[in-house]
Amino acid sequence: MFGDDVAAARPYGVLDPLIARYASWLALPGAATADTSDEDPENVVLMPMVLRIERREPADRTALLEAAAAAAIEVCLDERCKPGGEWHDAMRTWICGRIRKVARRARGAHWEAVQSLPGRTVSVGNAEVRAFLPMRVADMPKELSRLQISGSELAADEPGPPAPDVPRLWLNPDVPMSAGKSAAQAGHATMFLASLLHGTGMDAELDRWADDGFRCAVRQADADTWARLHPRDDAETAWRQHHVAVVRDAGFTEVTPGTVTVLAEWPTIGAAIRAE
Repeated sequence: MFGDDVAAARPYGVLDPLIARYASWLALPGAATADTSDEDPENVVLMPMVLRIERREPADRTALLEAAAAAAIEVCLDERCKPGGEWHDAMRTWICGRIRKVARRARGAHWEAVQSLPGRTVSVGNAEVRAFLPMRVADMPKELSRLQISGSELAADEPGPPAPDVPRLWLNPDVPMSAGKSAAQAGHATMFLASLLHGTGMDAELDRWADDGFRCAVRQADADTWARLHPRDDAETAWRQHHVAVVRDAGFTEVTPGTVTVLAEWPTIGAAIRAE
């Protein structure tokens, strides 16, 4: 399929539940999080992500995070997620609940083994990440469940300034996160960006981003950038005026509940607004 046929096949509507929840979720007190004390861990539904980290030639950290960010939204907007598609029910159920993700690492034969499971693989530079159709923990196949969650840390790199024409995902400079945690947060960020673009009538922008493979730039923010973009208690205005989306973590792993982990900036629109 090409042109308008491709755009028509993209199931943007599957993201609609995120739009309604976004503002109310961010309006909660900073440290608020859902009560999961009665939750059965086996029934938790999450999106697995696998980072390819080879022993001798590991990927660059930034490239790996950018691949993870694109892979997450690629799965969500795969044409199989449209109504009636084979992935629709699983994706819709997950998005209507808590959009948990867990990143695992793999290399060699273990990396090859997961390629046949339902999902999408994205390559950026020397990095590869595969994001999978959300599933219950109890239903996770052994090809995934046997992979390590810990040990995904990679050395910091120097990626240079981000391209001016792609979304910028700024990581919190005051909150250290492993590569696996950062990958999951970057995946949340692209989902929020896509849902907000769709929800505010900007499907043409979303189409162009999709045509570009959901390319984005992940960078560690400096203090000035973080302070300039952080919406504090007014996330709605941040999006409406500056097209900045906020990822606030529930605090299940690594960070304190309510921590803002990523500020996702839509640069083309935001730059135009600031220039006016």
